[in-house]
Amino acid sequence: MKEILADLDRWRSAGRGFVVARVVDIEGSGPRLPGASMAVSEDGEVAGSVSGGCVEGAVVAEALELLASGQRRLVTFGYSDDEAFAVGLTCGGTVHLFLEPFGQGANDPGESIFLRWRESVLGQRPVAIATVIEGPAVGAKVLVGEGIDPVGSLGDVDLDRVVIRDTIGELAGGRTGVRHYGPHGEAREDAISVFVESFAPPPQMLVFGAVDFTGALVRVAKVLGYRVTVCDARVVFATHRRFPLADEVEVDWPHRLLERVGSRLGQRDAICVLTHDHKFDIPAIIAALGTDVGYLGAMGSRRTNAERLERLAEAGADMEAVAARLHAPIGLDLGGRTPEETAIAICAEIIAARTGRPAASLSGTEGPIH
Repeated sequence: MKEILADLDRWRSAGRGFVVARVVDIEGSGPRLPGASMAVSEDGEVAGSVSGGCVEGAVVAEALELLASGQRRLVTFGYSDDEAFAVGLTCGGTVHLFLEPFGQGANDPGESIFLRWRESVLGQRPVAIATVIEGPAVGAKVLVGEGIDPVGSLGDVDLDRVVIRDTIGELAGGRTGVRHYGPHGEAREDAISVFVESFAPPPQMLVFGAVDFTGALVRVAKVLGYRVTVCDARVVFATHRRFPLADEVEVDWPHRLLERVGSRLGQRDAICVLTHDHKFDIPAIIAALGTDVGYLGAMGSRRTNAERLERLAEAGADMEAVAARLHAPIGLDLGGRTPEETAIAICAEIIAARTGRPAASLSGTEGPIH
């Protein structure tokens, strides 16, 4: 819902009721991932998208019907040969949407949770909402987030306890999806389906080295949604003028920056060491190994990397951790040569490392691509 928050605020200020439709699950190929949202106001205005145009018309009709009844509903749209372009997904998949009304004309026990969620999102604080989408209390919600006590209830104390625990874990990993429980939170049962939607600040990418490849990497990383910091101890090179798209440019030694911010790094974040200069690389990599960062890569030729590994061992680095975590030479072997092609190879490796998928061509694999 974050991408449509401005529209929701405008409608709420005008006293207009609206329905929010969220993608909660997909089967096969789907154009939008779980968490994608679309809203329809009581006068038919639309914000956001849940399928890139395939089913939006049908969602509007469903939404206007729900505004009149105040009900919440899980709806499914799948591929249809006869109606592929009308009410279906031409990509061949199936999308499950949860629609719920807010505001005027709706009996909305989640209004206070919505306001707490809005406050956290605007404040760039991690927050997650768990919503019952199937079960005896459809629409019931629990909100958890950084610096706040859990808010709301799903109707059962034991269920609340388990879902709150699981939602905190999903938020820590930045994950969004459906979880299933028994009536009192029992595992491996499906009496109740709960959609957990995580809203976390953008992942961070720290780029060490203000070199010619850095500008290209910053541009590609920003497209992927990273908050990017460029760090180099050389004041002549580390400037906003050279890297205008970077969120921050730090003139400092990389390991000193990690001493300040390393504790805030997690599995969604990345460190890219592009200096290929041992006096910068070695302390930076050792400091990075002391964080929980999800991706750590270092640029350089195979010869440079061999020398780097020797120096890391001499400096007392945990070589088992180096072998398990350090991607060097950095990036996938795509055959690229330009800074832009190299940046794409680096980001492709980051994605593959995060998803745990082998970096193979889709044309040479089978099965779902999402």
